[in-house]
Amino acid sequence: MWFNNIQLYRLHDHQLLSPEQMGVLLDEHSAKPLGNADARRIGWTPPAGRLGGGQFIHEIQGQRLISALRQERLLPASVVKEFVDDEVAEIEANEGRKVTRKEKTALKERFTEELLPRAFVRSQKIDLWWDTKRNLIGVNASSRTRAEDVLDLLRETLGSLKVTPLSSQTLPIRAMTTWLGDAASRPADMQLGDSFELKAKGDDGVVRARQVDLDSDEMQQLLESGRQASKMAISLEGQLSFVMHDDLALKSLRFGDALIEEADHADDGDDALARLETDFVIMAGALGQAVDRILEWLGGETQRELTS
Repeated sequence: MWFNNIQLYRLHDHQLLSPEQMGVLLDEHSAKPLGNADARRIGWTPPAGRLGGGQFIHEIQGQRLISALRQERLLPASVVKEFVDDEVAEIEANEGRKVTRKEKTALKERFTEELLPRAFVRSQKIDLWWDTKRNLIGVNASSRTRAEDVLDLLRETLGSLKVTPLSSQTLPIRAMTTWLGDAASRPADMQLGDSFELKAKGDDGVVRARQVDLDSDEMQQLLESGRQASKMAISLEGQLSFVMHDDLALKSLRFGDALIEEADHADDGDDALARLETDFVIMAGALGQAVDRILEWLGGETQRELTS
């Protein structure tokens, strides 16, 4: 139970339900098998799978873990196009006329409907961490779109959910550019990794590099040309390392050896469910502390007023 990526959100004005109450609601919106006509579907699934005995929520020390299952039928557009093209060619040859755009659209819809039940189904489990003490939600997803899918499901499940992407007083792109250009500006408990991405203000493209000297003259020249750091590898006090993006997403998470050893040495009695919960609470603690520090580096959190 270790996240690879995390999209962060601030929770506003939420009346916290008990784990038991929330578990009932999650069960009511649990994942169901895709019907023949369904292209995709998302619902809740027990985080521990069969090991959890159907338990939809785990809460340890105010940290909640829930999981969504996203199912999607894989029907490549090229496959549908091939069927449509063949049908169009046959109609034009038999009837000696051009097939209209409206007819092609109808054919596309027909073949999509016919082929969909035969398409392969891809399933993706997406974990959500809910820190009830910090009013913070983190979704283990590489894209904001996937995270929003899970939050939409949570909003539907709970009836309402006011969340906004976590944001800081200092824009991450500005702070990362400063840290890259001025070693003295870097917080004492932060270490820069050896990879980054620089964006140009114009149309000069993106510069990506790994295993480079971030304090080299070449790097300074790139910064002096007006490029800004949109992604940067960072390590925090030996606890974890990550690539911070300009929207405050943290990707390529790697947890420190000390945390992994702490989890390994926990007395879980070789119980797989206990091990999952141990891993989760240790990970959640490290992530919560990391978010606190990152916001300090970035001058604090932006305060947002939501309208109902």
